[in-house]
This record gives sequence, C-alpha cells and structure tokens, in this order.
Amino acid sequence: MTSPTRKRARHARPPSRTFPTRPAAGRRPGGAPVDRRPTLVEELRGASPVTEIVASFVVFLVALPLCIGVAVASGAPAELGIVSGVVGGLVVGLMRGSTLQVSGPAAGLAALVAEAIATHGAATLGVIVLASGVLQIGLALIRLGRMFQAISVAVVQGMLAGIGLPLMISQSYVLADSKAPGTPVQNALGLPGLLTTALSTSDALIATVLGLATVALCFVWKKLPGPVGKVPAPLVGVAVGMAVAALPGVRIDTLQVGDLVASVHLPGAAEFASLADPAVLATVLTFTVIASAESLFTAAAVDRMHTGPRTRYNTELLSQGVGNTVCGTLGALPMTAVVARSSANVQAGARTRLSRTLHGLWLLGFALLLPGLLALVPITVLAGVLVHSGWKLLAPEQFPRLWKQDRGEAVVMAVTTLAIFGTALLEGVLVGLAAGVVLAVLRMSRTTVRHSTDGDTAKLTMTGSATFIRLPQLLDALDAVAAAGRPRIRLDLTAMTHLDHACRTQVDEFVAQQRRSGTVRVELLLPGGPNGAPGVDPGGPPPGDLPGAAGEKAPDLPHRTARPTRGRVATPSRPGLGPDAEPFAPGR
Repeated sequence: MTSPTRKRARHARPPSRTFPTRPAAGRRPGGAPVDRRPTLVEELRGASPVTEIVASFVVFLVALPLCIGVAVASGAPAELGIVSGVVGGLVVGLMRGSTLQVSGPAAGLAALVAEAIATHGAATLGVIVLASGVLQIGLALIRLGRMFQAISVAVVQGMLAGIGLPLMISQSYVLADSKAPGTPVQNALGLPGLLTTALSTSDALIATVLGLATVALCFVWKKLPGPVGKVPAPLVGVAVGMAVAALPGVRIDTLQVGDLVASVHLPGAAEFASLADPAVLATVLTFTVIASAESLFTAAAVDRMHTGPRTRYNTELLSQGVGNTVCGTLGALPMTAVVARSSANVQAGARTRLSRTLHGLWLLGFALLLPGLLALVPITVLAGVLVHSGWKLLAPEQFPRLWKQDRGEAVVMAVTTLAIFGTALLEGVLVGLAAGVVLAVLRMSRTTVRHSTDGDTAKLTMTGSATFIRLPQLLDALDAVAAAGRPRIRLDLTAMTHLDHACRTQVDEFVAQQRRSGTVRVELLLPGGPNGAPGVDPGGPPPGDLPGAAGEKAPDLPHRTARPTRGRVATPSRPGLGPDAEPFAPGR
C-alpha cells in the first residue's frame, strides 16, 4: 500500500510528455546555423525610418538625372530610363543580396545599347534584355556569383576612382548647361573650351554659378552646427535651384519627362523570333557578362563603404536577373547596380533596403503624378550633386596614402583608374585584375642566383621561388654557368621553395643538352627529396671518359645519396631526372 506522502509526491510531479520543438531562429533542426537575412521589418527595428526616407529621397535626386542621361546616351527615350530605375527600386530593392546597393539603368552598357538599337531596332531591345535576365538567373542558380569575391582591394578602389573621375568631368558640362563631347578622354580635353562656353552668355553663367554653388553646398553643409546640418545638402540645393529657376528672366534647362505608360512596349512574337539570329544571341551574351560583372564588382565596392551585412553574391546575381527580366518584359533598358546611387545611399545614412525601395517609388510617383513639378528642377543642380558624388568616389587622398603603405598596390589602383577612364568599366576592371595578378606573380617569384667555381666544377646555386616570369633570369644563369668552360657543372636547387613547370622544363633541357655533348658532367640537386634530403641526378658520361682540366682522366665525382627512409622504397630515376623528379609544390 502506498503511503500518503508518496502519493502526494507522485501527483505533484507533472506527467512526462514529449512535445515537438521548433528550431531556434537561424538554426536548422540539427543545430547547424542557417544563413538567413532579416526581413525588411526586422531591419527597420534597428534603424531610423526618418533617416531611411530622407536617404531614399537623396538617392532619388541622384538617380533621376542618371536615368534620363543613360537613356539619352543609349539612343532611347528618357522615359525608358526611368522605367528601369523604377524596376531597380521596387523589384530589385525589395529582394535580398546586397542591402544598400541601388540598381538602375546601366551606364556601362550605354554604348552597347545604342549599337543594339541601331542594329536590331528598339523593339528587339526588350527581348535582348529579357534573355539576359534569364541567363543571369541561371548563373545564380549554378552559384557562379561568388567567383566575383576574389577581387583585389586596390582594384576595387581603382574602380571607384575610375567611375568617379569621368562622372565629375562629364557632369561638369551639364553643370554649365552644355553637352559633353563624348568619351571621358574627349570630355577632359574639352574642359578649356567649356570655360569659354560658361562665360559666353548670362544664362550659361547663371547655370554654372548655380551648379558650382550646389557642389560647394554639398561639401560644407554637413559641417553646419545643430539640426540644420542633418538636412541633406541635395535637398537644400534642389530647393534653392527651383527658386532661382522660377525667377523672371532666368532661362536654364530643367527636367523634361514624357508619358511613362505610353513608353512601355511589351515584346511580341516577332521580337522573340529574333532570338534565332546569332548576332542577337551574341548581344545577349555580351549584355549578360557585362551586366553581371558590373553589378557584382559594384557590390564588392559598396561593401567597403559600410559596416552592415555583406553581399550574398549569388542572391544578388539572382536579384539582378529578375530585375532585367522585368525590364525586358516592359521593353526598358538593361539595369545593373550603380556606384553613384549606392554611394549616395550609404553617405545619406541608409541602413536597410527601405531607402532603395522608396527611391523607386519616388521615381514612379513623380514621373506619373508630378511631371510638372519635375519640370521645375534645374538640371545644373542635379549635375552639381553628381559632381560631389564623383569626388567622393575618386577620393584623391587615398592614392598617396596607399603609396606610403604599398607601392605595388598603389600602381595597381592607378592602372585600374586610368584603364577605366580610357576604355570602359568592364575593360578597365579586367586590366586592373591583370595588373594585380602580375604583381602577385612578381612578389611570389623572387629568385637569388649565385655563381662560383671550385677547381674544375662550375657551380650554380639558386634560392627562392621561380615562376615563368623569371625565365629570362634563369636562362642567363644557365648560360653563364655553361660559359665557364668547366668539365663539371653542379646545379644546386635544393633551397628552391617553388619551381614551376616552365622553369623546370628549362633546367631539364639544359641538363640534357650538356650531357649530349659528351664533354660535360652535370650534377643536378633537386629540392623535395625523401625526409627533406635533396634529390640527386648525377647523370652524365662515365667518369673515366670525362677529360680533366689538363686533358687527363678526371677523378670520380662523389655521388650524394638520399638518407634511408622508414617505410619507403627508393624508385629508379628516369633519364634526365632525379629520383624525386615529380613536380613539387610550395612548402615541400
């Protein structure tokens, strides 16, 4: 019989039951972490909605002239540029990948778009952009986006400077209500004539002064004390510019936007049939490669501007693909991530995706509902905002700072900047990457060569690392040891940390050539022997057949043998190679 105490204790304990538990946020059921980005609502919990809204309007002011300018440069209606900007905000802006990167019509593709329109027609452009977006989605699904993370910091900084410098120069013409001649080089050469144009008429002078005042305002406004300094300088500049443009007798260029809905053209069956044309398919591939590279290179640059979440490259490439698919369906221009808008977004204090999404809403709302209000905004004021953004991207103080830290990286950065300025964004970045690879190879390949003679033996000792870029030095060293005229040659490579295939081939060919002569005995000491002992390839003719220095029979050359190893069996050497003749890697 159970005692009352035991009974009370038994009933006091709740019955044991097993309940299914939900995995914690950010963890898989097995306990492994999940790479989950916060939702837009979760992002806003740690940010200021007012700051995000203000930042979105700053991005809108920067994006609006860029949308129109890229469209005009592409030979397309200005409204199509705004449509691409709206898609970049409302579609790509809501998607995950890069939190602060802003997308819009691609300035790097302007020349290609103009060529595509001239060759295949404006109606075919939508199908080309749509197909490019589908290809980008495919590249993201097979996870090729992460390969763009392997970018040198110097190349990224050079890319930013290479974008900022042409932006400043081209917008200087717009600032004076003038038209830029064309390429960045032509624009730079035309700057002296621009000064004459700016002083030629009173209207041009007013526009220039207003634009320069906007640039100065952007530099000094943040330094003002109190809450006044927190108001974005572009907003102040636009307000002042609208007031000046409204004065009687002032005639300066303002924004002109037509019917946004009427500009949309959905591709039909005839346009899709053009994809059977190999020339159209080649254009699709070109758009895909350049748009993907420009977006992901920009993502690497934007990540260096802030301390927030890093870009997920495959997700960002997927977002860009979806955006281009939508742009192609609407017959608009191709889109990429844009550094000028993204940097303005970061500098305005944005922390979430809300700012870039709202900027697309402002573009749509103003273009549809308030085209008359946009017509009051002077273009010269917006050009002044872009000149300031270009200066921030150029950041001229970084060049001497990097020169003091690492001259090689400073050269790579300068080469990237000049290459982008002289060609285009993608070509310039590729040149910068090539310069970075050359610098890495030069630093990895440092070889020291020592010549000496000991009686009838000419010795060559090499240390360090040798790659194909050191082939001239290696060939000179081998020629020098052969020219010594000694009956014995000793090549000591045991201190080499790396000897690539090209250099090893030259060494083997030299040894084989000397041995075929029948008058020289060559001893080749290779690195990477068993248990650290050098590999040996004495080779050559028999000692008795080798003439000495005085024409007499030469004494035998002592052979170095590898130390015995535990658990290993020596293998016979191949002709012309040592017992450890297989290629070796660094660190062996």
